[in-house]
Amino acid sequence: MAGERTAEPDDTAVRVALWRALHVQADPPPHVIEDEVGLRLADPGPDWRRRADMDPAATGWFRAAIVARARFVEDLVVEQAARGVGQYVLLGAGLDTFAQRRPDIAARLRVFEVDRPGPQAFKRRRLTELGFGVPDRLSLVPVDFEAGESWWDRLAAAGFDADRPTVVASTGVAMYLTRETNAATLRGIAALAPGSTLAMTFQLPPDRLEPERQAELGAARKGAGAAGTPFLSFFTPPEMLAMARDAGFRDARHVSAAMLNERYFADRTDGLGTSSGEEMLVATT
Repeated sequence: MAGERTAEPDDTAVRVALWRALHVQADPPPHVIEDEVGLRLADPGPDWRRRADMDPAATGWFRAAIVARARFVEDLVVEQAARGVGQYVLLGAGLDTFAQRRPDIAARLRVFEVDRPGPQAFKRRRLTELGFGVPDRLSLVPVDFEAGESWWDRLAAAGFDADRPTVVASTGVAMYLTRETNAATLRGIAALAPGSTLAMTFQLPPDRLEPERQAELGAARKGAGAAGTPFLSFFTPPEMLAMARDAGFRDARHVSAAMLNERYFADRTDGLGTSSGEEMLVATT
């Protein structure tokens, strides 16, 4: 596909990287996560903060959700690495920068970043240009989903060992997939070695949001549809927990936006915090 061959990141991946940098540049400390490496990878030009979607006041909820989920996953990876888990898989990796920002932890892991070929080619080029390179313990795994490629097969070809405990992160992906694809993905991950953990975000149905959040979600859905990446799936927490258990996970729990607020934003005085909308599933094999 021509779009797959084009070496450029997805609009969503760029926006996420810029919001993480905006958190550092516009929000007062303490910062939930400090990541300006993604900004360097994205290379958006000097006027990036003038973008309409980079207005600090208007994007606080979205920005907080992005940095909270990133920090939660990173805390989980650090915790599991300390237990001896040796593999970390990022589905829909985008411009994630864990391997560059946390070389102390990444050096103890095999990190596999799964994404479409175009974004992966862009990222590989930018990592080289910025001097990070792609070390042996980091595998950029391109998967052409439109051509019917299996990300499991591509992972195995990259050296992934399904018989070893693994952390799998899938953030900002589930809403773009059908329910059937989400269920199939969960079944595949649930079959990984005992002691594996999945951290996955999912989007609440619009009618479960506060009225002002419904309007914001509506605008986000319209933009995603116009960009060719429509939102396809919404889940209530009981639905997502049931899907995870039906897939074969030994344990599954819901991490709510309120829990993330309590964990990462409770002592802030600037009002920054996430809201209901994007929630998290943590499931173990």
